[in-house]
Amino acid sequence: MRILYLTPYWPHRVTSASEVRALNVVRALRERGEVEIVVVGGEGAEEEWMAVAEKEFRVACSFPIATYAPRRFYEKLAETLDPRRHYPDCYGVDQKALQRIQKIAQEFDVVWFCKLRTADNFPAWAWPRSVVDIDDLPTMYERSVFRMEVGIRKRLASARRLLHLFHRERLISERFSVLVVCSEADKRYLQKRKIRTPLHVVPNGYTPPAELPVRRPVQPPRIGFIGIFDYAPNLDGISWFARECWPRVKKEIPDARLRLVGRRSDSSLKPPGVDIDGLGWVADAAAEISTWSAMIVPIQRGAGTRGKIAHGLSLKCPIVSTTLGAHGYEFTNSYDGFLADSPADFANACIRTIRNPEEAAAMADRAWLRFLENWTWDAIKPRIWDAVDDCLRFSECRAEQRVNRPVLTR
Repeated sequence: MRILYLTPYWPHRVTSASEVRALNVVRALRERGEVEIVVVGGEGAEEEWMAVAEKEFRVACSFPIATYAPRRFYEKLAETLDPRRHYPDCYGVDQKALQRIQKIAQEFDVVWFCKLRTADNFPAWAWPRSVVDIDDLPTMYERSVFRMEVGIRKRLASARRLLHLFHRERLISERFSVLVVCSEADKRYLQKRKIRTPLHVVPNGYTPPAELPVRRPVQPPRIGFIGIFDYAPNLDGISWFARECWPRVKKEIPDARLRLVGRRSDSSLKPPGVDIDGLGWVADAAAEISTWSAMIVPIQRGAGTRGKIAHGLSLKCPIVSTTLGAHGYEFTNSYDGFLADSPADFANACIRTIRNPEEAAAMADRAWLRFLENWTWDAIKPRIWDAVDDCLRFSECRAEQRVNRPVLTR
């Protein structure tokens, strides 16, 4: 079997949860056949890739992306009313790149898109023999943005985008052979929308440590957050926590510290405060996380599932999350994670993990067992293979229908 994998990420980079997912999906695909990678965009990491001596994967080619944003009012109106309009994210590749990728794709049995926006970067509508890993459902993301927006102009702009995405999503069965989402909740959402395309759930996961994880919470106590800070939902979430929740924690536990890990967490994006430590990218994140009393996931907007939760569970770290932050993990509050949406409740959950370490550890142990069953990449791989098999069956069925279609004569 030959599989063409189109992704916005260079395969050696794992600085975000999305990159971790992309890497582990392509590793699973390689166990089913020969895989070639096409990088679309790639954030200028080609030189880094070329410097890697031992390359795990073959990158066939890469394409830069450019901006294709509607500027005039009538163009924006046309974009809203036409769900099949190209470049819904306002950027993508040109016609020459499309022609090249369509020619390459003919040589492969399956075309797998990492993220829906990767397919949307091409000025084409339908892709035969294709799987799209949607990851974040655009309509769910925009709904969370709409709820958060302040001001009539911003809310109207968000409503316009949501209307366009809603109609575009309804037609997704025309475009791909198989759809992949991150959670059963996302699958149920698309089923309610009567999407006819086969749906598969491939959760976000994490590789468990080689040895049983051992936590070593330190004094003064630490609350931690991990995530890239140039991703708006992460930055908004940690800013909300630092502004609304952290002062409440400090009032009860004055010596507590907030530890921030991830790309640009040590930049000017870091919330101010002498008791807030921005560590940037950390080579051994597991060692840092083992010292935390809890990992916080204060996400206020977004879609899909948070890979940082699977990361925390893999290390037996207690989780304190908003309901949206824990979307897709089906947590029971206080059993396998603390769920809180108001500043007071979120702060009290953090305080509780610090003051009741035995309770927090027992909660993390229960979540660890669920992690081993559902969210290791070894447990997830068969789901990826099932999506590929379904794509092949779907494509063969379509080909058979074309061959057996009756010929109408005058």
